[in-house]
Amino acid sequence: MGIKRWVLLVFVGLLLLALAGGLLIREIYRDNPGGGALGWLLDLLSLQFLDPALRVAALATGGLALLALGGWGLMRVVLEPFRARDEPLAELLYQRRWRARGPRVVAIGGGRGLSVLLRGLKEHTSNITAVVTVADDGGSSGKLRRELGIPPMGDIRDCIAALADAEPTMTDLLLYRFRQNGADRDGLAGHAFGNLLITALTDLSGGDFEEGVRLSNRVLAVRGKVVPVAAIPLTLHALYRDGTVLDGQQQITRTSGIDRIWISPDDVAPSTEALDAIAEADLIVLGPGSLYTSIIAALLIPRLRRALAESPALRVFICNVATQLGETEGYALSDHVDALRRHDMLELIDAVLANDNFKARAPAGYPAEPVRVDLAPIGGPGPRIALRDVVDAAKAHHHDPHKVGVALMALLESGELVRSQVTGARR
Repeated sequence: MGIKRWVLLVFVGLLLLALAGGLLIREIYRDNPGGGALGWLLDLLSLQFLDPALRVAALATGGLALLALGGWGLMRVVLEPFRARDEPLAELLYQRRWRARGPRVVAIGGGRGLSVLLRGLKEHTSNITAVVTVADDGGSSGKLRRELGIPPMGDIRDCIAALADAEPTMTDLLLYRFRQNGADRDGLAGHAFGNLLITALTDLSGGDFEEGVRLSNRVLAVRGKVVPVAAIPLTLHALYRDGTVLDGQQQITRTSGIDRIWISPDDVAPSTEALDAIAEADLIVLGPGSLYTSIIAALLIPRLRRALAESPALRVFICNVATQLGETEGYALSDHVDALRRHDMLELIDAVLANDNFKARAPAGYPAEPVRVDLAPIGGPGPRIALRDVVDAAKAHHHDPHKVGVALMALLESGELVRSQVTGARR
């Protein structure tokens, strides 16, 4: 943990101070050999009225007692914030130190999938930057976007809650939604408290949304940082295979048959913090989350895309474990990869992490289905495929945060990325 070296340094400093004090007393005795008031005071403080052996024992005992009392009081004050935790204090401090030395990871996307990923990553490193899409136009975020003209912050709020080093009550507070009461005269019904907090901090920052998110990171002691992919709201547009064009994330995510999507404005500048994090990253993770409206939407920003193409980091796309009604209805693994190919994004990915455990429990009546591992040839060089058990055993439509974190760290540390030759459906 790096503590012993600093304790030794403090001890040496105290020893030098004590030596300086001893030399000073010797000089005073030399200048005042006859005693006097000053000499009498020094005799009293140095216990000259005791035998030499007793004098040494008394001074040593008093010094040790004061040292122990001062050290105990200092540690109690410094470690007070950790006392409410269930983990042993030594283990907690060690884990914090270990995570601070972890790999630099950038996670790009949005929605619930990204927040699940972050919960798994923060077990292994504190050097996390979540780059979150800002195209949502529904719910509380959409209402604040229309009324105030600020980017939607719902996905940002979820990611901050996932990374916040806070008690569960604080996380619940961030995700709390005001309920309808009477005539709802205050207009709060449906709004999430976390959205209102980020909105207030943005207003305190003079309308600077990126600064408002930075303040949210600091206020909630986020382990890592969460940044918006851009400082202005983006609008999604989709062309469907039948020629239909739809606008807005809420409409697009509910409709199947997407051929390609694009954003407006198409020349938006990405967050500088996002570009800096990508340039310094050891690992870049895309997904999991809504394939088109979260992951591909974030990669449509030209400068962000160029930064990904130039990054020396390992770039991993995490395929969803279950299909999404409308957006990816009926999709197999090869369909997810093909969607990236249609948007010229396949060269941005070194590996695809996909689930190969299809024994997880699916909730009764859940309409989605597991994403089949069906890897048809996609033409040209493609990303390597890593098949791992990354599903939540109790929820077949969710990733398991711990499993995903372990799988990613193993891929990064060992470089073991096996390209699968599976050509048929695997269950």
